Amino acid sequence: MKLEWSYPSRLLTLATAYKAKLLCSGVFVSRRDPHSVLTTDLAVDTLAPLRAFRATVDEKQQIVEASFLGLARRKALYRPGLGSTLMIGSSNSSSSLEVLRQQGQDFAAWSQQNPRRHEALPSAHAPPSEIDDAQLNQAVNEAFIEHDSGRLKRTRAVIIVHKGRIVAERYAEGFSADMPMLGWSMAKSVINALIGILVRQGKLSLEADHLLAEWCNPDDPRRHITLDQLLRMSSGLRFSEKYSSPLSDATTMLFQREDKARYAAALPLETLPDTTFSYASGTTVLLCRIMREALGGSLTEYFSFPQRTLFNPLGMASAILEPDAVGTFTGSSFMYATARDWAKLGLLYLQDGCWQGERVLPSGWVDYSTGLSKTTPYYGAHFWRGVPLSFTKSFTEQKQEDRKSAWPPGAYLASGYQGQFMTVVPSHDLVIVRLGLSQRRYSWEHEQFVSTIVSAMPT
Repeated sequence: MKLEWSYPSRLLTLATAYKAKLLCSGVFVSRRDPHSVLTTDLAVDTLAPLRAFRATVDEKQQIVEASFLGLARRKALYRPGLGSTLMIGSSNSSSSLEVLRQQGQDFAAWSQQNPRRHEALPSAHAPPSEIDDAQLNQAVNEAFIEHDSGRLKRTRAVIIVHKGRIVAERYAEGFSADMPMLGWSMAKSVINALIGILVRQGKLSLEADHLLAEWCNPDDPRRHITLDQLLRMSSGLRFSEKYSSPLSDATTMLFQREDKARYAAALPLETLPDTTFSYASGTTVLLCRIMREALGGSLTEYFSFPQRTLFNPLGMASAILEPDAVGTFTGSSFMYATARDWAKLGLLYLQDGCWQGERVLPSGWVDYSTGLSKTTPYYGAHFWRGVPLSFTKSFTEQKQEDRKSAWPPGAYLASGYQGQFMTVVPSHDLVIVRLGLSQRRYSWEHEQFVSTIVSAMPT
């Protein structure tokens, strides 16, 4: 029996793809027990219907398959160092499987010759005397306490780094400092760093347009979209960032297309570039393809670029940026790293793009990335300047532009689905990472959490 390409079939294929992808990464990247992933990440709150979908884990082949009554089958393949990749469309064949495995073997050979570098974050033996130890500990403990059974926080990791040293760190049961965890859209800020590195190398420029071959027809207005406009989410491209619908661009691109950048590149303009802000994962995927084309060379060179230029310099040995079936990073959504390694990204930006005295990002890149945009005061260039409203319960009755915020002046953050946050507070020399599974809206109040921690710090 073959499913027709209808709303029900798209819903089923979305569900099976989501389950296969998240289970594959959870088991092989995070090294979690399959039962734990199935009963939490893939079964709670609005994800409860996924319980009806069958999933199998082939440990030997490192493949996860999900289906519904034998229909809508989707597979995800794990490759060491590259994470899991959904096998969709033409990639879901034995010949394509061999191609994907060969790519993984080529990258593994490179990795053996260029091992990952780990650097530990220093820890304070005791919080410095000027820190309010009791308030800090209370804030961290509160992050793990559930007060509302209908809106569970499910905090998994909290790490607080002050003046370059860990002053507080805690993990939920079943999670640890050594476990790579999914950052969802926090990956967008990693792509900001990688684009910045290419700008510093002279391979890209913020003013560049005619970015994609599909847009270069003289009659195509998209040819005028610049790299800066993609970074600032002001390209004008039509893109529906709605995760609950199988018909939205976000879910279609992430879970129903093998070539995600090709899908995003085909979308038309909805508004003139640089006139409106529209948060869109498709623009980040396009940046990943632009990055790939700027590098040229082999696929191994592209796969190794994040490790060579960002992860290894910072000692982020756990970081894995996952590609799609055609080899382009899904940098909008699919990156795993330990909480400590996510914190190192924040420290890089807190230190103006330098690490141990060596410049990694271009001079001025941090100010550009976190500075005011023309189209919105709440987003810079792939960094948020304020907390998205779905994580600020106290202000749900107010329009974002009207609310009175407790957000520390000058603070900025990387933010991801289900309450992933890496927050930088320059005024207090502070980086705060919170990872979790806050599935329902307003189940995690990030602005309040950050405000409490900041108030425990010396001014």
